[in-house]
Amino acid sequence: MYPAPPVGDVALEDFERFAIDRLRVLKGIEDAKSRGKKGDQLQGAVKDLTDKHLAAATGKRKADTWKDQVSHFVLRLAYCRTAELRRWFLQWESELFRWRFARQLSDDQAHFMRVHGLPYIEIDQAEFRELKDQLRTVQLSMGNKAVADEINKAANYTFYKVPFEQVPDLVASRRVLLKRGWAYVAKHDVPSLVVGHFRANLSKGLVETARKWASQIAHEEEDRLTPIVESLSIRYLGPDYGDAAQQGKRGEVSAGQIPSLVKSFPLCMANLYDHLHTDNHLRHGGRMQFGLFLKGIGLPMDEALKFFRAEFAPKMASDKFEREHAYSVRYNYGKEGKRQDWTPYSCIKIISQTPGVGDYHGCPYKTMDAPSLDAALRRLRIDPKKITEAVGKAKGGHFQLACASAWAGAHACSCDTGINHPNQYYDESRKVLDPTPTADAAANGTPAAGKGAPPMTPATEVKPAARSLLQAAAANNAPGSAPPRLQPY
Repeated sequence: MYPAPPVGDVALEDFERFAIDRLRVLKGIEDAKSRGKKGDQLQGAVKDLTDKHLAAATGKRKADTWKDQVSHFVLRLAYCRTAELRRWFLQWESELFRWRFARQLSDDQAHFMRVHGLPYIEIDQAEFRELKDQLRTVQLSMGNKAVADEINKAANYTFYKVPFEQVPDLVASRRVLLKRGWAYVAKHDVPSLVVGHFRANLSKGLVETARKWASQIAHEEEDRLTPIVESLSIRYLGPDYGDAAQQGKRGEVSAGQIPSLVKSFPLCMANLYDHLHTDNHLRHGGRMQFGLFLKGIGLPMDEALKFFRAEFAPKMASDKFEREHAYSVRYNYGKEGKRQDWTPYSCIKIISQTPGVGDYHGCPYKTMDAPSLDAALRRLRIDPKKITEAVGKAKGGHFQLACASAWAGAHACSCDTGINHPNQYYDESRKVLDPTPTADAAANGTPAAGKGAPPMTPATEVKPAARSLLQAAAANNAPGSAPPRLQPY
């Protein structure tokens, strides 16, 4: 239940690394469920994720527990700051907890509920006999004939009664008997019951942490830990397309090739190209997003200057372009300003942007209404069935899934890796449309935060401030609470 943060100091290196590892697990669960995995297939995927990312390098249980606790509270800090971030963290942290709790034996589950004082009442034999027929009917309606038969034969079968509002998912799916304000939950549905309690506590904790973060901690740690915490929610965890080894894995691209390569651009980039080519201009946000994408597909700086100069030419003389826009192109390549080699934007970074009037950057699956999105996808000659699918997913807020549907509609096959980065979309497209050149698939690259995110913090000495941040993440918990008994909860 994570009632309190772990007691002890946290090295800054672990502070960030543990959080990223847990983030990989939560995003992996989200991806698995979005692909329709369920039952044993989903269980296997979650087990693989937790074994790979949440187990400590030492292989010792105490170290595993430490990493689990630290990573939870760091992400609680990172995801407390907006309602949207809180909803995401609440959903997928609850799913991780559900999987872990469901793996426990019944006796261990009962012990967990007693230790944490969960207000669930096991019904006695008299109440069971009174409701036996109704309880059996509910199980039959769910197709649980084996359970219904067991109820029919048994003198008692373990049911818990809880206030119905604590198990909304079971009520919605009609898996429980409702009577006098109580929901009667069968023992095999106990995980949903406990997850509801976990979710309520975590929701309360996130709101309280958000209050303390905004009023105190963010300012106190603005030069050191705050940038790390704030970057985690937009952290891209795939290959670093700003890295020289990743750029243009299929070879360099010239300015003259861009028009023929547009068919491999995701909608967010095809849309920017169309407006640049039609209007002979893009505002700063669009130039950054599109320019870094072109850099990632292998366009060298000299070719980028040539490309943008030609696109601006109908409305802008060459000398004016040099004065007003050449600097920003060189800046993207780390040749001006901070001289930082900027990374192409990931999907998360693009989705998080809010374009203004006259801007065309951002994620079109988020910013366009349904008719506009439908029309834009039709211009890309995507399969009509996949257009309908993509528009539907965009309406539901599943923007990356919508992009994956569009990719499938453009290439007549599915993208098994999902879409997490515009440059990944491009690379996967080129493998299908132009498979001749040798191209190694993007391997597990180093995490890249995108523009403005801090690099991985180098190992440093232990810093007590990291501990104070963890304590802030558990601000709603009673003073003196013992560290969570994680078994793996």
